[in-house]
Amino acid sequence: MSTQTLSPATRSSTEWTRVCALGDLEVERGRAALVDGDQVALFLLPDGSLHALDNHDPYSGANVISRGIVGTRGSRATVASPMYKQVFDLRSGTCVDPRGKEHRRLHVWPIEDRGGEVYLLRGGAR
Repeated sequence: MSTQTLSPATRSSTEWTRVCALGDLEVERGRAALVDGDQVALFLLPDGSLHALDNHDPYSGANVISRGIVGTRGSRATVASPMYKQVFDLRSGTCVDPRGKEHRRLHVWPIEDRGGEVYLLRGGAR
């Protein structure tokens, strides 16, 4: 998995940043992108929804969330960290299975498909 570095020139005045082409993403396979110094894990689901989370695993300290296993917990789309297997909700970043550790959360960014191009809202992490 490669990490793409974006220059400030790719940012629009509304803080939306082009991250990649939609075709660069594979369904249920994460991709990492470096956006203004933040490592972001990108996910495309079978229903066409896009998700952007912090790539930094708060339990292991490694930048590996993009390499996690996509799945579900009930009706929630999730990703399990490849390190210690904590499971995070792709929409909220909430850890739904901390595996005996304290609950932590990943930052999430608004992300959208604009005609086959994936854009992320900088400064929009929640």
